[in-house]
Amino acid sequence: MDDQRMLFQPSLTDRISVGTFHFINKYVPWHKLPAVFGALNLSALRVELRGYNLHDGYASATPVQGSPETEPLPDSRYLDARHSDGKFNSLEMPRMGCVGMRFGRNFPREHCHRPSNEMLMTPNPRIVSERFMARKKPDGFIPATTLNLLAAAWIQFQTHDWFNHELSKETIDVTMPEGETWDKRPVMTIPRTQPDDVLDPSDVKCPGYRNMNTAWWDGSQIYGSSEEITSKLRTKLPDGKLELIKYGEDYFLPTETDGLPRTGFNNNWWIGLELLHTLFALEHNSICDMIKKAYPTWSGDKIFDIARLVNCALMAKIHTVEWTPAILAHPALQVGMNANWWGLAGETLTKMVGRISKTSEVISGIPGSGANQDGIPYSMTEEFVSVYRMHPLIPDTIAFFDAKSGNHKITSTVLSTTFDGSRSPFKDGHLTFADTLYSFGINYPGAITNHNYPDFLRDLTTPGDHLHRDLGTIDILRDRERGVPRYCAFRRMLRMSVPKTFLELTGGNAPLAEELAEVYNNDIELVDALVGSHSEPVIPGFGFSETAFRIFIVMASRRLQSDRFIATQWNAETYTKEGFRWVQHTTMKDVLVRHFPELKETLGKSKNVFAPWAKLDGSKGYEGIETNAPKKK
Repeated sequence: MDDQRMLFQPSLTDRISVGTFHFINKYVPWHKLPAVFGALNLSALRVELRGYNLHDGYASATPVQGSPETEPLPDSRYLDARHSDGKFNSLEMPRMGCVGMRFGRNFPREHCHRPSNEMLMTPNPRIVSERFMARKKPDGFIPATTLNLLAAAWIQFQTHDWFNHELSKETIDVTMPEGETWDKRPVMTIPRTQPDDVLDPSDVKCPGYRNMNTAWWDGSQIYGSSEEITSKLRTKLPDGKLELIKYGEDYFLPTETDGLPRTGFNNNWWIGLELLHTLFALEHNSICDMIKKAYPTWSGDKIFDIARLVNCALMAKIHTVEWTPAILAHPALQVGMNANWWGLAGETLTKMVGRISKTSEVISGIPGSGANQDGIPYSMTEEFVSVYRMHPLIPDTIAFFDAKSGNHKITSTVLSTTFDGSRSPFKDGHLTFADTLYSFGINYPGAITNHNYPDFLRDLTTPGDHLHRDLGTIDILRDRERGVPRYCAFRRMLRMSVPKTFLELTGGNAPLAEELAEVYNNDIELVDALVGSHSEPVIPGFGFSETAFRIFIVMASRRLQSDRFIATQWNAETYTKEGFRWVQHTTMKDVLVRHFPELKETLGKSKNVFAPWAKLDGSKGYEGIETNAPKKK
């Protein structure tokens, strides 16, 4: 596009590849090519996206990333260890990706302006939530039958590591539709997002918003986003471990006075997060045991630093080569995501001999290829936050089963497992962690589509702030408020085709097209990015839209490529020989079985941990397809 500048210069080979696949895609889209060629097509597309769709959240003249002079390294320890607030990942730009830095953009800032009050409310976001998000009655739950509920919990577990906006004391009043009230009032009052200080005149039209988490793949949801919080989560012994408390058969995280677990990030808590936070705290402690055995004279800080590096890299690897191929179950993605980590050389050869190419991420994968920012300081982007709005994944109820026999034990509403109720199934249903993980392995999440938003999230009161809200309304409002372009503009700036009619947008779904036209006043340019993405036809095997996927292509690899501890210091010297092997040879199955050996039998029959697990005999005959409540056949 003429108004976008190339922000990095691809190699001649890259330019040839991009041009070649542009020509091929005129006749055959990437997802209809043979798997290897489809993966190469995606690699070329990623190059193009890096050029056009990475933009700084700051004006270019603003010296905010710091330097070794303005942000001196406080301790040589952080040359080879992560700092909890995200500083010093880049030694040249010490503040890059740290807590309090702005979200970047995938589109030029001049296309991401703050909307007028009229545009913020057009069409009414509550009406959009009611018409396109609410699950239809009866039995409105639409399952994603290629995934399990563990996959839904996993992505929330990961996003809590990546981003968190700061909220303002100022509010937005959303007028209720005619005849409707909210808390007996004609408006729903929602806190605004807190804008950053105006550092440049351009910040008036396009405010920057700060990320209150670190933007790195550094396990901040477990370890915290400050050194002070991290120290409070550790045991008082010089063992490098995180504190856990044993109750009955299982270990649990300690709790705060509000009843929520003491961990790095416990917002929006429910039993799915209880499982994964505890699991990877256990994994951290097992890594500590391994390091202590190999290096018995090391200090607790040294053991902790290595264990955190290993645990974070392991989560990044699991997300790349296991979770992503589950939710994007397309042959080209199976090849492409494995290549992101292992390169086209493949896992077996890389494990045997290491990297074949010193710098090529295509041949030998991103880890170890050298950190590269592609001309733009690393950050999460507002559009990346937008495409990870995946609330439809959450069902209304969860059926729990015994991990040894498979027999049904209890069925709970998801609402009853939220916040300080996250441990109620363990108490009320006498469940173990193994029971609960098995149950998450055989329950379905919801499909990411229209009319599939859980009812309780559209009528939710959060403890602490006691804020009563409809998260469907908020999802729409936040994208608009933060200047995320609407659906057609979003696709246009990704150089994708743009539908001319509502019927074209929906792939021929006439009733949905009519409803969209009615709500959006026959103006297709007004369709919100989230609603449009949920309305478009989905590529076979995909769990979400191709529009959202385009942001994923560039940002998924960027999280690895920008990180010094993955892209540059990817070696046994930094991780230790034992720690490096732990990352490269461990899978999510290994993690689960290490801590819950009862799961070994069913996981042995299951290919991908994030796809539905093989059922034990006691669970056969029960189906949770419609409501996730068991139905005996």
